[in-house]
Amino acid sequence: MAGDTARVRQMWHLLEPLHAVLYYAPEVFEESAALGYRTDERWPSYFALRAAPLGAVGPGRVASAFYGFSPRKVAEHIPAAWRVATPDDVLAARTRGIGRAYRALFGDAVDGPEFAETAALARRAAEAVNTEGRPLAAAVAELPWPDEPHLALWQAATVLREHRGDGHLSALMTAGLDPVESLVSFAAVGAAGVKTFESRGWDERAWAAGGERLRARGLLSDDGGATDAGRALRAEVERRTDELAAVPWRTVGDEERDRLAELLGPLWVRVLSSGLLPGETTLGIGKV
Repeated sequence: MAGDTARVRQMWHLLEPLHAVLYYAPEVFEESAALGYRTDERWPSYFALRAAPLGAVGPGRVASAFYGFSPRKVAEHIPAAWRVATPDDVLAARTRGIGRAYRALFGDAVDGPEFAETAALARRAAEAVNTEGRPLAAAVAELPWPDEPHLALWQAATVLREHRGDGHLSALMTAGLDPVESLVSFAAVGAAGVKTFESRGWDERAWAAGGERLRARGLLSDDGGATDAGRALRAEVERRTDELAAVPWRTVGDEERDRLAELLGPLWVRVLSSGLLPGETTLGIGKV
């Protein structure tokens, strides 16, 4: 089982940057600005781009699906996002933007046979996800598949990413970690600095209250670090998340998964070396 979850985690590490291009690429910001979104900071377009598959939903549903963001921060952007553009318009703009961004990143390779093979393998895995109790994964999985391989690859990466994310929320709730506690406990094990987690919009009072609840459970020390029990609980959350993300990779099988990992490697390097993505995120990739 440990080997299985390690391979599941490897695929997440390879695919996550391909998905995350959406939130940082200048081409996507240009498409968002053309719709009327502010792009002096990334949040107005982020909430619209990520929530659009759910439809014109309100802040309660978005806060529930995104989990780690404070309801106040969500309410700053939803439903205001739908007064700027409809979800369908946002979906079309993100497709245009990611298409341009991938061509800028990968050049003529997007029209080559290896890119087509990569997209086909990733799509096979994405079409095998189980979406019960996974609202974001289900919403993205319902979208029509684009014909172009580079767009299909991005959509597959997004389905798989949201599938994993939905499972992660289930693991957090099973561990008894509410949204702010999930961030405080993750910071406590060194997943990222507290400053990075401030992007989720919790004020100092909410953050401190979350820490006090964790201390009462013996999960956080007085200096803000995780206790042994806190580290064990977070390790169990990560293990359970990997386990819940395993279904599509069992479906495609070891040989195809390994081939996909081989093909994704150069794309992963290209995205990370582009400088588009921040060096530290709230996901804790490479740290936990």
